[in-house]
Amino acid sequence: MNIRLFIIFIFLSVFISSFSCSTGSNRSRKPAIRIDIESAHKKITCGDDITVGISVKLKDGELKETKLFVDSVLLTSDTKADFSYTIKKFENIGKHTLKAVAVKSDGVEGVYYKVFEVLSDIVPEKYSYELVQSYPHNQTSFTEGLEIHNGFLYESTGENGKSNLLKTNLKTGKTIQSVKLADKYFGEGITIFNNRIYQLTYKTQVGFVYNLENMALVDSFRFESAEGWGMTHDDKNLIMDDGTNVLTYINPTTYKIVKKLQVYDNTNPLVYLNELEYSDGFIYANIWTTDTIVKIDPKTGKVISKINLEGILTMSNSTKHVDVLNGIAIDPVTKKMYVTGKLFPKLFEIKLVKKD
Repeated sequence: MNIRLFIIFIFLSVFISSFSCSTGSNRSRKPAIRIDIESAHKKITCGDDITVGISVKLKDGELKETKLFVDSVLLTSDTKADFSYTIKKFENIGKHTLKAVAVKSDGVEGVYYKVFEVLSDIVPEKYSYELVQSYPHNQTSFTEGLEIHNGFLYESTGENGKSNLLKTNLKTGKTIQSVKLADKYFGEGITIFNNRIYQLTYKTQVGFVYNLENMALVDSFRFESAEGWGMTHDDKNLIMDDGTNVLTYINPTTYKIVKKLQVYDNTNPLVYLNELEYSDGFIYANIWTTDTIVKIDPKTGKVISKINLEGILTMSNSTKHVDVLNGIAIDPVTKKMYVTGKLFPKLFEIKLVKKD
């Protein structure tokens, strides 16, 4: 490269660089936004007034307006850089998202998100139990789902290569009908609805549908959750969980999600929801790895009561290995409640006793 070309190259480089810096400095900057949240309690509780403070900082230009949303629903808008808005008596428990969108007069906008959590305002009632009667239970059954229908016990068992759908004699524990799942499937929760048995699997995101009369496979479906755990139903929809604190309602015909419900007590989200049972307008759920069953209001997701079943396994006098409590079945006719667990030798009929 001769000296003349080199000088031209240097000149062009300096010119382009200075032009870029010049245009860059004139580029409109996004507004910076801050969201602050206050309530009467340290942790926001259902029914609290929630005051949201918005502060917008501009490095250039003028602010046109700022819009405030909660869960994508517009709450308010304002032209001032600093303002506040109070959400009166916020009723929905669980995690929610605030979004503030600040727009400048030239159209450039800044967006900021803030997640907040709302606890239940109900202190759950405490229950224990009385053992009414015990029945034989196959101790090789890794229980994942349990149902009572027309006096028979229906059970879904887990573990790859050992998963089954079983119909058994409640009093004797003897198997009447059975369906073995393919080895790649790990059986999970079941529910009986409209003369069909619906069954989840663990990590394959597949559910199976059987004819109730002969337990013949009639359909299958895919679900959105990464894992399938417990299952039940109300008078319209299937209800499943995935080991979190979220209940997912599914249309029993299209298998599309209808809604999701977050479950909380007055201190925390109730994670590890496992086997489910719906009875008299409430949902009962095992909490995985514990001896606790919770009773949930399906209208709100609030935990109404907690049932402590500590010590129930010792009543079986078993010396063999057992896993965790898992399995709730409430007879829709007699209202009797039955519980068992993974590899438990007994099925227990219990009566709930309120603690003072």
